Amino acid sequence: MTGRDKGADIAPLGPSPIIILVRPQLAENIGSVARAMGNGGLFHLRLVAPRDGWPQQRAWRSASGADRILEEAEVFETVDEAIADLHHVMATCPRPRHIIKSVMTARGGACELHSIINRGLKAGILFGPERSGLDNEDMARADSWIRYPLNPDFMSLNLSQAVMIMAYEWWMQNEMTPIKTFVTNETHVATKGELENFMAHLIRELDKSGFLRNEQKKPGMVRNLRHFFQRGEVTEQELRTLHGVVAELAKMGQSS
Repeated sequence: MTGRDKGADIAPLGPSPIIILVRPQLAENIGSVARAMGNGGLFHLRLVAPRDGWPQQRAWRSASGADRILEEAEVFETVDEAIADLHHVMATCPRPRHIIKSVMTARGGACELHSIINRGLKAGILFGPERSGLDNEDMARADSWIRYPLNPDFMSLNLSQAVMIMAYEWWMQNEMTPIKTFVTNETHVATKGELENFMAHLIRELDKSGFLRNEQKKPGMVRNLRHFFQRGEVTEQELRTLHGVVAELAKMGQSS
């Protein structure tokens, strides 16, 4: 790669849809698209009649290491040439009018793309020029359309953002990361036995201090304390700290 820093070792992660940029205007945007594609596990990029030709050094500067995607990018003169070997083509679009066509969200489109590609077929997604988007002739080449359900009062996206949404939804179709995790670092969530040991320590010292002297209210007060510590996943490290707090307070009470 003459004159360029070595980028990340990005490679295809199995069959995936082809991102087709129709008449892209800025090299920096093409580079940002490559970056977004890399994030979502997409690799195949086609450019249709890029305004300033190809390759463009500025694209590599904005790709943040997604060099291989740019190096493997294919250039075509027309949309028809770019999609000639594909079996199914989708196109991102604004609000469709007076057209009978399947229109999907990005998530629905990603699901459909997985189904198509899992059948051994080739698919691509058309993205239009930065300022004007796809024209009617481009849209007519698509089997189905994708429209993002964003704020209807402000739906402005740049090219790489539009690609990033599709790349994310493509990736998330097979992503198994739990929607919520609890990070404990070097400790662990306390067991019920560890929690009960702390509660016994706490109640013992509260008894000694006289805090639980009202025998009628004591059961309810103890239950409230249990509810408090059961509300979240207290860690073993936090319990050790609380043990230390209770022990230190007990010492202070004895010396006063």
